[in-house]
Amino acid sequence: MEMGHGDEIVIADGNFPCHTISQHVVRADGLSGRDILQALMELFPLDSYCEHQVYLMQVVPGDQYEPDIWDDYKTILQNSGEPCSISYLERFAFYERAKKSYAVVATGEEALYANIILKKGVVK
Repeated sequence: MEMGHGDEIVIADGNFPCHTISQHVVRADGLSGRDILQALMELFPLDSYCEHQVYLMQVVPGDQYEPDIWDDYKTILQNSGEPCSISYLERFAFYERAKKSYAVVATGEEALYANIILKKGVVK
């Protein structure tokens, strides 16, 4: 509830360098990224005044991996009824953006590339 319009929050997987990125880390080790995103989207409006409301970390070139969790995230976001345009950020660009976030939620998510940034909108 301390976050304002335009602030961003990171939902981080178990491999994300949470404490290196932020001094504001919320530990949710027993929960998945899906669990946290689902819970957040029940209360968290996305910013309809910007081009992208959601950011995912791109797969590093050379990694032969297709993040299935992205489909789950997209389903949760679509079902929320919030405006949702997703942008994909290169790994280090994602880290830099995450450093400016309000907080990082450290989950126990085991899926690779399960990191997601949400931009908060206006509470109505």
